[in-house]
Parts: sequence; C-alpha cells; structure tokens
Amino acid sequence: MNIRLEKPQDYREVENLTREAFWNVYRPGCTEHYVLNQYRNNPDFIPELDFVMEEDGKIIGHVMYSKAVLVLEDGSSFPIWTFGPISIHPDYKRKGYGLKLLQFSMEKAKEMGVKALCMEGKIGFYKHAGFDVASKLNIHYHLEPKEAEVPYFLAQELVPGYLDGVEGTYCPPKGYFVADENPEAFEAYEASFPKKEKDFEPEQLPQFCQSCGMPLTKKEDFGTNNDGSTNFDYCQYCYKDGKFLQECSMDEMIDHCVQFVDEVNKNMPKPMTKEEYKQMMQGFFPMLKRWKK
Repeated sequence: MNIRLEKPQDYREVENLTREAFWNVYRPGCTEHYVLNQYRNNPDFIPELDFVMEEDGKIIGHVMYSKAVLVLEDGSSFPIWTFGPISIHPDYKRKGYGLKLLQFSMEKAKEMGVKALCMEGKIGFYKHAGFDVASKLNIHYHLEPKEAEVPYFLAQELVPGYLDGVEGTYCPPKGYFVADENPEAFEAYEASFPKKEKDFEPEQLPQFCQSCGMPLTKKEDFGTNNDGSTNFDYCQYCYKDGKFLQECSMDEMIDHCVQFVDEVNKNMPKPMTKEEYKQMMQGFFPMLKRWKK
C-alpha cells in the first residue's frame, strides 16, 4: 500500500473512483466527483493534502482537504477546515483502507497547521478516527436548529483547546455546492461517464424537498418527472409529472408551510412557535434549489 499526492494524470481516474464510491451512498446518485473536478481550481483547495492511495499499482482511494470558516455569534469568521470527498473503491471497502487513508491525511494536516475539522458523514465510521457530533463542541450546522444534535455533522480538534470558548455555525464552503449552482454543467459532465441508475436508500443522509423543505424519508415521498420516473429533488406534494403543483413565491411557500409547525415539533428537542419556525424557514429556504438565486 502506498499513499502519495495526486498528480494531474490521475484526475479522471480519481473522479471515476469517487463516482463509484459515492453513488447512492449519501443521496440518490452523487455529485462528489464533480465537486472534486471543480475544486482543484478553488482557492480553498489545499493541494498539499490531496492524496491518493495505491494498492498493487492501482489507485483505490482518494481524499482532499479544504479551508472553511465558522460564522460566530457576532457575525465574524473563525477559521476551521474540512475534508472530502474521501473515496475508497467499492472492491476495497470494509477492509480498513479508508481509516488508514484518513488517519494518514489527518496527521499530515496537523503537521501543516490544521487545528480542527468538521464535516458531514456517518458517525459509525468516523468515530474510529476520533470524530464526534459537532454540537458537543458548540458547532452548529447551517441547515438545523442550533439546539439540535445533528448525528451526521461531525467535528474533531486536532489541536486540543482550539475551539474552547468558540460557538459558531458551519456551512460547507461554496465549492461544495457547485453541482447545484451549475446544474447544466454538472449534467453535461455526468453524461461523460457510463450511465448509472439513481436510487433512494433509507441509510442515506437526510434529504429535503428543494421546494418546501419537507424531509424525504421514503421513496414514496418523492415527486415524479414527466416520464413517470422518480424526481429526487422534490416531494410528491410539490412536484408531479415534471411540473410544480403550486405556482408561488418563496414567501408564499413559507406562509403555507408554517401551518405544519406542530408536525415539525414532534421531531424537535424544543418546540418552536409559528414565528420561530417561520424565521428558521426564512434562513433555510433561500438555500433550496427552487428558491436559490
């Protein structure tokens, strides 16, 4: 086994590896390979922490790191770092390669002055590398209420005490949203790979309707395209047969959704009033695909 820095001649092979590793894992299909394709030219990208793992001369793994920030209570920024995508070829998963790659890269990151990491992922794997839910370090996730303990949002200090006295909210760097912001470019890029079928799995990260924010927890929750296939962006109440069922503004959608606050409160550690729920949606909805400008 060998771990080394990625080279330009590796790019397409690594992107294909990333696509194979992430397809239908965290969401229907994946965009991580396109994120990687675009991120190498992003100023937040850290080329010194862009590693591939080889076994018998074949690339079987990859990880990249990025600069990021926390937004503190006073609106100021506090430096933090993130990583991902981290990919292991499906043929080599559950054999310890991913943990070895992650631990190696984290050690190199610490040597470079990276002091703390936060990221989205499955605690069942990342706990073995020392990660825990980020809320225990007073780091909040931008899509969830501050009082929520978000099981898929994780963090770790590489320098103990770095986050002492710090409380802030994390939003992934803008480069991670490149597929949402440039859907036509992403679709053209995706078409350059062999076709694969998207599917929903209960083990995936929480999916939300990109119109009303409704959690999509089972396949029946999703809307449909004009050919009858599943649309993985919108719920059945917002989108059917390739069309939105309501022609409305974002504010009108928020006013419609606020009536469901009692249903939302069933899954909240602290109940919200209608006004609190409305304020939360006013912060959340501009990031949804239908309303993003």
